[in-house]
Amino acid sequence: MKIREYKIFPVANPRPDIGGPCWIFLQLITDGGIKGIGEIYGAPFRPAAVCAMAADLCERQMLGADPFRIEQMWRRAYSGAYTQRPDAALLAVLSAAETACWDIVGKELNRPIYDLLGGRTRDSLRAYTYLYPREGDEKYVEHCPQTAAARAAEYASEGFTAIKFDPLGPYGAFDPRQLTQDILHRAETVAKAVREAVGGKCDILIGAHGQMTPAAAIRLAKRLEPFDPLWLEEPTPPENPKAMAQVARATSVPIAAGERLSTKYEFARLLEAGGAAILQPQLGRCGGILEAKKIAAIAEAHYAQIAPHLYCGPVSGAAAIQLAACIPNFLILEGLYKWDGFSAEILTTPLEWRDGKITVPSAPGLGVELNEAIAEKHKLIPGSENDKMHLSPAENPVE
Repeated sequence: MKIREYKIFPVANPRPDIGGPCWIFLQLITDGGIKGIGEIYGAPFRPAAVCAMAADLCERQMLGADPFRIEQMWRRAYSGAYTQRPDAALLAVLSAAETACWDIVGKELNRPIYDLLGGRTRDSLRAYTYLYPREGDEKYVEHCPQTAAARAAEYASEGFTAIKFDPLGPYGAFDPRQLTQDILHRAETVAKAVREAVGGKCDILIGAHGQMTPAAAIRLAKRLEPFDPLWLEEPTPPENPKAMAQVARATSVPIAAGERLSTKYEFARLLEAGGAAILQPQLGRCGGILEAKKIAAIAEAHYAQIAPHLYCGPVSGAAAIQLAACIPNFLILEGLYKWDGFSAEILTTPLEWRDGKITVPSAPGLGVELNEAIAEKHKLIPGSENDKMHLSPAENPVE
């Protein structure tokens, strides 16, 4: 079996506030006609450049390759141009190619990927969602105690047992920073309102997007401790794990991090520093499914848990599900609300969300198929509103 063809699908997300403006899917096709799909996440370039990088990698490393030789492919790509370091752009593209190979292998063997990585440890996966605005709501519902509480109570009544929100924002290019009293007060009052709205039905998860210095994060954490968050996510930027460890040592709130990290090497440094008790690999950026399995194994040895991150399309989510299904230290999975809307439409068969959990699919490979007709219908148009980087911080200092 050899890979003979690749296709790249840049897709404009009609709800860019739920999952980002553009999803980029990479499809590999074997000489026997088996299709494997992966998703590129968070490469720090505009979509056209990301698609060009994906095409370059496929032409150099994937065409003519045996999709079963995943470890060999990964090392060759990772070592290209003699870098051998966790480059975010390379790892985003490599993650998608690696995932597509696993999808092919699973389909060829007629087994889900998790069966090839140790077997399923559970039949369903607890999932959480961000708070999202309804029509008529403020753009940032997590900045208003009343609206955040109303949405959180609504989600809890629908079956969610964990809800995440970032009451700090916006994040900026000049972070980390010390927080103003206004922001500290807002974060405390929003967290209090959400906790009172959901009571003991839900965990609350606080996102921070690396906005704070360690000193600021410790001040915030002390205000949040009475509301017993399941975690404070990425309190400081990802580049200095020792700084994050300062926060972890100073609070009883567990620290979660990892959405911006790539490879076992960066996650190992975070664990060695004591920076996080909960790791959040993003399967479209961390290096792919096998690399995430290695990250989970390192975490297991440190008694750390895995909560895969997701803020993109459902193919990356499907990869996270395959990982979560076969590891012993899974905690919770991020989703885009109930995995409905465009997340469902872009797949031929949607993922199944019920009562706050995702059912582990039993179909071979990733367990999902890209709806190519929908992908073509929503193909990204260069220069359109969706033609931008996935996430962009405020360019000027946040006062």
